[in-house]
Amino acid sequence: MFDIQSFIRKNILKLTPYSSARSEFNSGEGILLDANENPYGSYNRYPDPYQKIIKKTISDIKQVNENQIFLGNGSDEVLDVIMRVFLQPQQDSLLIFPPTYGMYEVLANINEIPLHVIPLNKEFQLDIPKIKDFISYNKSKMAIICSPNNPTGNSVYNIEEFLSIFSGIVVIDEAYIDFSNQTSYLNKLNKYSQLIIIQTFSKSWGLAGIRVGMAFAHPLIIHYMNAIKYPYNISVPNQQVLANALKQFHKIQKKIQVILKNRKLLIEGLQSIKLVKKIFPTDANFVLVEVTDANFIYQSLLDIPIVVRNRHSQIPNTLRITVGTKKEIKSLLNQLSELDKIL
Repeated sequence: MFDIQSFIRKNILKLTPYSSARSEFNSGEGILLDANENPYGSYNRYPDPYQKIIKKTISDIKQVNENQIFLGNGSDEVLDVIMRVFLQPQQDSLLIFPPTYGMYEVLANINEIPLHVIPLNKEFQLDIPKIKDFISYNKSKMAIICSPNNPTGNSVYNIEEFLSIFSGIVVIDEAYIDFSNQTSYLNKLNKYSQLIIIQTFSKSWGLAGIRVGMAFAHPLIIHYMNAIKYPYNISVPNQQVLANALKQFHKIQKKIQVILKNRKLLIEGLQSIKLVKKIFPTDANFVLVEVTDANFIYQSLLDIPIVVRNRHSQIPNTLRITVGTKKEIKSLLNQLSELDKIL
């Protein structure tokens, strides 16, 4: 049995969490004279610090208990809170697998967390032999795996093999899972108590502007994440927007299907572009392509402007292209065809 408490920082175990007014009383009724709020105004009251109504709906959609859900100000806050719960600065190390989402390294550096790096193999899968060799003489307290991976777009298929050999906390970032045919690891939470799954409302839900990320984990992990988060980390307007969006779950599913059709259209169009040397398999709402000259093509598109992401610094001569509308895809393909004539 995985002992969660033995992995939590000692000062966090001893911490007496801040108790906000709305965590002590949050019925929304009565004469509220406890939180030093202005009695006038549309947004004069503090939000529910634990987002209970929203979590109830998320619980129904995801089929995960409410006490296994944490909501943060974007996935970046979720990741930051996780690191602060488990990783002692300048002592406990984090294991990541590049090329991957850059904020893992940034947050580790901000929190003074030593970083260990084992690159993905040529198929952008976990390099299990190298990982086994690493853990035979070294130890990381936590690992973060992005699947589907950013910027490569592929799902990571050998995560369960990794779970069988790694003895620490495992965070799986599933920001793009709704665009994949692969099953979420949410159904593995009860099997692996050291597992934390991160998802977001920024991608498939089209709510990047309200900044809400989710973590799903063992109730004890969620308890300590709630203990150290800022008291009112998700505003009233953002909770309202999210509550309305959750009522339209089936409409979101239809929009995902449209994006998947557009993704197919984009890939088919890219196949006829000569400057595109390789189209990497994708389970996300973006496509990574290898091109003849990423820097020149990126700048040429930017001059129009059509903005893609230059990933040359991570993977030589690659561009990451988000799946847009049919009109946007057509414009991109037309401009790439024009560049074909001069390259």
